[in-house]
Amino acid sequence: MSKIEFTREEKDAIVRQVQGYFDQELGQEIGQFDAEFLLDFFSEKIAPRYYNKGLSDARSVLEKKLEDIDEAIYDIELSVS
Repeated sequence: MSKIEFTREEKDAIVRQVQGYFDQELGQEIGQFDAEFLLDFFSEKIAPRYYNKGLSDARSVLEKKLEDIDEAIYDIELSVS
């Protein structure tokens, strides 16, 4: 998996969300540097797990669709025989 990177605008928006979460839910202020550091940590250590879960879910959907296609082809074969 390639490194997850955000545009400056995306990163700024996420950092503001992290800061808002700390303020509203934990009653603590967190500076921009600390919020960016936390975002980088989550991006490096935790995001790959979510990414892989998404791939696994997509693979399951694709496998189900391929089974449906295989069954449809089998039905066509039977009707032609």
